[in-house]
Amino acid sequence: MKIIVLNKGLTPTKTYNLDVSGWTKALLSVCLIGLPLGLGVALGAMINSGNSAIEVTENDNAQEWQEALAQQQAEIDQSKREAEAQLAAMTLRVAELQARLQRIDAVGERLTQAAKLDAGEFNFNEVPALGGPEEFSESINFEPPTFMTVLDEISAQIDNREMQLNTLEILMSDRQIQDDTFLAGRPIKKGWMSSRYGRRTDPFNGKLAWHKGVDFAGKENAEIIAVAGGVITWSGERYGYGNMVEVTHGSGMATRYAHNKENLVKVGEVVKKGQTLALMGSSGRSTGPHVHFEVYKNGRPVDPASYIHRTPRK
Repeated sequence: MKIIVLNKGLTPTKTYNLDVSGWTKALLSVCLIGLPLGLGVALGAMINSGNSAIEVTENDNAQEWQEALAQQQAEIDQSKREAEAQLAAMTLRVAELQARLQRIDAVGERLTQAAKLDAGEFNFNEVPALGGPEEFSESINFEPPTFMTVLDEISAQIDNREMQLNTLEILMSDRQIQDDTFLAGRPIKKGWMSSRYGRRTDPFNGKLAWHKGVDFAGKENAEIIAVAGGVITWSGERYGYGNMVEVTHGSGMATRYAHNKENLVKVGEVVKKGQTLALMGSSGRSTGPHVHFEVYKNGRPVDPASYIHRTPRK
């Protein structure tokens, strides 16, 4: 094997003759050819390794961005659900307040009618008029209340007004009941008193007898009316009375209307003051069309005159 060495300048080249055996030649060939090849492979591997690292880094960044976006979307969805839930709750609360305001308006209108107030004085169908100059103070740090706080305050005010109106309605209803059950007036619309309460001569046998009521004479079929509100506790025939109606008014008071031609009410029926109870007749122990009127207090008959001449409550 010859190895030629080239020198610089004019120096002659040198040639060396090597006696190389077969395995030595193979080793040198591998070294001369494999070294550059190995360097190339190593360089390629390094380049590929760098590219892989870049790709891994880019993939990691993309995944992080996707996770961040997914988390933000989840937070947005959660905020949206919470907002929808709050809106639904506020909608229900407003509807509840509106219903309660309508009830208060209804109570107010009933009280206005019951008290016979001028409709223009208390008009529950209009918003109350408000006014006045505005004054601001710079020293006060004002923080606007939340919507739910305002609703709670309005609800508390409605509670207070509703309680007051309900109490007033109960008091006025009790007063109306007392007025309705207040015994006053005559049991007829037209007619005259034909016999008073107390001792009198019996019209059938001429003997002295005790008359437990007063008699009002009139025309047959004339209306007999209740002198106060109450409950019918008798409606039918009764010995000596003919057709009789008895009304219990409460507080130990009761009234009787006898000798009727026809009773127009039934036992258990609730009647109002001035309601027609029967038609005038002459049933039972009677000499002609009239109504025998009795007043009982705590189970004992009393003179109806004091109740007949009473001034009715208005």
